[in-house]
Amino acid sequence: MSSAIDPRLQRLLGGDHLASLRKRLRLRFERAPLDAAVEGFRIGQLTVDEHAALASLLGRSPRYASSLQVDVGRIDIAFRNAGIAVSLRDALEQLDGPISHLATVRLAAQTMWSDVLDKCTHDSLVELLRTAAGMGLLKRLARQNATVALQVCRHVEAILERLPASGMTRSQLAAEVLGDAHALDGGQPAATMVLTIWRQSIARVGGKDDVVDPTEDKELELAGRVERDRDVWARAGVLVNELARPVLFLNLPIRGTVAYYRPPGEPTYASLRSLLRSPQPWDVADRKVYVCENPNLVAIAADYWGADCAPLVCTDGMPAAAQRCLLSQLTKARAQLCYHGDFDWPGVRIGNHVMREHGAQSWRFDTGDYEAAAAGAPDMGRTLTGKAVRAIWDDGLMAAMQRHRLSIAEEALATSLLKDLGPAQ
Repeated sequence: MSSAIDPRLQRLLGGDHLASLRKRLRLRFERAPLDAAVEGFRIGQLTVDEHAALASLLGRSPRYASSLQVDVGRIDIAFRNAGIAVSLRDALEQLDGPISHLATVRLAAQTMWSDVLDKCTHDSLVELLRTAAGMGLLKRLARQNATVALQVCRHVEAILERLPASGMTRSQLAAEVLGDAHALDGGQPAATMVLTIWRQSIARVGGKDDVVDPTEDKELELAGRVERDRDVWARAGVLVNELARPVLFLNLPIRGTVAYYRPPGEPTYASLRSLLRSPQPWDVADRKVYVCENPNLVAIAADYWGADCAPLVCTDGMPAAAQRCLLSQLTKARAQLCYHGDFDWPGVRIGNHVMREHGAQSWRFDTGDYEAAAAGAPDMGRTLTGKAVRAIWDDGLMAAMQRHRLSIAEEALATSLLKDLGPAQ
């Protein structure tokens, strides 16, 4: 409260005992419709002091009543005639500071954010920002600051113009385009926006949305249909920790003078870095490529069939970036992917992901296969635990697994799987 305030105004409307009244009067001005004057209103639940103050300003009877009709114009005249203030609004602002007109503030904010959208030129970014969720994300990342938001959009558009890349590291991309090697690190505004746009692009291309089957849990949501950040960057040709979790495979043929990606008969690893920077001409069109969950099965197949083994790829659990990249490349090369995993709930989740995302078919991974495996399982077999998951490729598998309550490792079925991997296939 300023010491320059007229003492008469302090006596009429100032003081802590009238603070609540002043707050309610201010709200009337704050919430007034756009371009509309506040002329009159009834105010209720008045204390004795509040009624006395308003009655004095209005020239009304001082006899107490819990409510009173406020004639704003009359109070304005009274303040001006006394030389205390220009108006009631002016008096309230002298006592407690400027009054913000909410409708004007909202209109200014809408105009400001519309300007941000109008200044964006990249189609994918504009498409995102035209949705309430997309604009809400930008506002949150920019902490409701339109100037910051426009800078974020400029960064996002500059990055989108460079995508897809060809095996460039994320830090290099950030440094070359934005001048800061860490500008695309996890959680950075530009990175979050770019990843959101690319997720939408991936969903459109695959004919998928982000709806997760209600029978599946958060693990699948995070590691499957909702791509992890590193995997989305990989889809955009950008490397993040490109040497982590290389993909294991055996006897994948390529076109050219060399029949197999090195060496035939020996399990081989390829990093995400090599897959993106030096993609191979996979010679797998209309050919079965078997996909397993566990590295041990690759070792067993290599020992048993060697160079005669059918092409085999290992997801090593839920596929990470390198695994997804290779499976996508093989799918694009028109391979017929056939998947098998552990008969347990995580195995079913992985199967759902591989079949949904990469168009794989079941490889001895159906209800009949499980029933036969359960019938031959040892008495001391491992009990099936965890949350049940529906298999999208076989409606009966979940019920069969719940009935037998047996978890069957993929390696336990190696004998039957090896039959499919032989040279006659």
